[in-house]
Order: sequence, then structure tokens, then C-alpha cells
Amino acid sequence: MAVKIRLRRLGAKKAPYYRIVVADSRAPRDGRFIEEIGTYNPMTNPATVTVDAEKVKTWIANGAQPTDSVRSLLKKNGVIE
Repeated sequence: MAVKIRLRRLGAKKAPYYRIVVADSRAPRDGRFIEEIGTYNPMTNPATVTVDAEKVKTWIANGAQPTDSVRSLLKKNGVIE
């Protein structure tokens, strides 16, 4: 099973709000997920990101691959290098 750390879109039209989740790569974007590990709100100035760093490190150690957008968010917040 290929596991990804990716964004799950919530919020209204033209007002996105995302949850950072761990999900099977075959699952739909807003569908089933394994665990929620953070949130991302691009509508605030500056954008707000909250992440459970311990869970992120555990999932990456277990083989989960973050998507490009999640990887950049985690790097900006100093969770990963």
C-alpha cells in the first residue's frame, strides 16, 4: 500500500481550507484517509499552518511520501529538511 501525506480540501467555493492527512494513494482526494496530522489555511495573511511534527516524522519514517505541496509547507515550518 503506497501511503501519501497530502492535502484534503474543505471550505466553501473560493474560500479553501485544507487538512493535511495521511491517505492511501489510491483513495480520492477528499475521500477516505488514515489519519489527520494538521491543517492549512491559505486565506489568512500570512497563511496559517498547524502540524503535529511527531506524527509527520513517524509517518515519514514508516515510508509515507509527502506530495510536493505538503513537502513545501513542511519545509517552510521546519518540520522536515
